[in-house]
Amino acid sequence: MENENIIRLSVFLGLLCIFSLLEWWIPRRKMPGNKPRRVAANLSLVVLDSIAVKIILPVSAGVFAVWVAEQDKALLGFQMPVLLAIIVLDLIIYWQHRIFHVVPVLWRLHKVHHSDNAIDTSTALRFHPVEIVLSMLVKFAAVLLFGIPVLAVVIFEILLNATALFNHSNIRVPYDKVLRLLIVTPDMHRVHHSVLVNEANSNYGFNVPWWDRLFGSYVAQPKQGHEAMQIGLSQYQQGETSLLKLLLMPFRTKRNILH
Repeated sequence: MENENIIRLSVFLGLLCIFSLLEWWIPRRKMPGNKPRRVAANLSLVVLDSIAVKIILPVSAGVFAVWVAEQDKALLGFQMPVLLAIIVLDLIIYWQHRIFHVVPVLWRLHKVHHSDNAIDTSTALRFHPVEIVLSMLVKFAAVLLFGIPVLAVVIFEILLNATALFNHSNIRVPYDKVLRLLIVTPDMHRVHHSVLVNEANSNYGFNVPWWDRLFGSYVAQPKQGHEAMQIGLSQYQQGETSLLKLLLMPFRTKRNILH
């Protein structure tokens, strides 16, 4: 799909601006630390993530999906319907997220995301480049195995970016109890960024809340309440805003406590 990157980038930048403005207008929590430094570090990471993907992977998931369809390379021998393919991709990302919390070497990468001691829209961008590349390879594997059509790939990537920005945002959302029946809300996902182990190992979903309910990883509210709860990891409570330290974090010998 020729315009895949333009569409995704336009939606991403538009929503990033909207949610950032809403955080200023209707904030949910007081933000600790130096927000400009945090945001700068998180934005720098997403730029490096994009560069890493471009260098290491010669094509996007959408282009790969077109090739799989044209060459009839789907390992299951057929192409999935678009809606079913989106659901399958979402389920795969849910389990990928859980696995990154369980496998120590993968957690070393993912803890960069959790090392943020505050949570706002920019936290959705805070991923180590190696994790982003691995995540893209998982999507490539899903496309090859299930014959995911290009339209499903593009729609899913846009939805994933949009919901990640939304559910990491520090905005006060009305009717949370109703909305979280259909979509992962900021209050629901904030629990996942708690410093408490049992809360951090919950609410893995990005798009829909159903996987967490179905697979027993749903926690409704933080024990200490949204205003008082601590965000991040116990060993990084001062916050980490140095881009170099974030890049080196998975490879440092600091105690690799899961949470």
